[in-house]
Amino acid sequence: MTMAAFEPPNEYRHITVMRDEVVRAIAPRLGGLYLDVTAGGGGHSAALLEANPGARVIAFDRDPAAIEAATERLAPFAGRFELVKACFSEVRAELAARGISLVDGLIADLGVSSPQLDEASRGMSFRKEGPLDMRMDPTRGETALELIERMSQEELADVIYQLGEERRSRRVARCIKQAAEAGELSTTSDLRRAIVRATGPRRVGGIDPATRTFQALRLAVNRELDELATLLETAPDILRPGAVAVFISFHSLEDRLVKRAFQSADVWERVTRKPLVASDAEQSENPRSRSAKLRAARRALPGVEHVAPEEFDRDPE
Repeated sequence: MTMAAFEPPNEYRHITVMRDEVVRAIAPRLGGLYLDVTAGGGGHSAALLEANPGARVIAFDRDPAAIEAATERLAPFAGRFELVKACFSEVRAELAARGISLVDGLIADLGVSSPQLDEASRGMSFRKEGPLDMRMDPTRGETALELIERMSQEELADVIYQLGEERRSRRVARCIKQAAEAGELSTTSDLRRAIVRATGPRRVGGIDPATRTFQALRLAVNRELDELATLLETAPDILRPGAVAVFISFHSLEDRLVKRAFQSADVWERVTRKPLVASDAEQSENPRSRSAKLRAARRALPGVEHVAPEEFDRDPE
């Protein structure tokens, strides 16, 4: 397939989630080098750079629009940051290419960003009609439509069930494949219509019937859980002993992977005993933050026991 030239949107507005909590957990120090592996609009990177004028940040993102936005946002910190277009599985190699073996902290704000959802041409949301793309990096990889066409009905059903936790996955997959075979599947609206034929239009618990299937396809297209698993495996090898890793997740599949990784006591010392959630004020200002869960852990120091900071040793409010 010949990829169309990627043109980033004119604006990339992304509200930074749990900004203060991230800074408190990582506590950037003079001369420290920190990784923001989900640069987005540059919000968390900017927060770390503001917190300590002697800190440096390397920020990664696979979305060209995010890289462009973060470059503009971080311009006031020239000389103290570097932006790299790469996904989680490429982080170790990118650091090695720069002669960097260990860093002093890491932040990962997982999932899809508001600009990606709001830009119709990305095809991430059924609320705006667009092509069935869903790629975080629109310059490489297969689109959602190509994935649907490549997979058998059974394979598609498994993806929808496992990544979307959709109990009606068999019926949904059948209707999607029927629409594709009939030449009636090219836009997000087409996909939602196919899903609704299988599920009915009724919302369950306030959730649109297409939500779970769209989530599953987006996760599959971008290999998000595989990428996260690789990052969680890589993190202990690139963090100095005592350095803190912060992960913010937005659905249970992500959070489950992070929680399981942080339970490895010989590798991690948990800074958050339970996941933190956004404050009431932040949830009111930014509704997307309502589903955010923040977990933080410190790279274990051999033979040394650490006590969790008081501000993180609490239940979610």
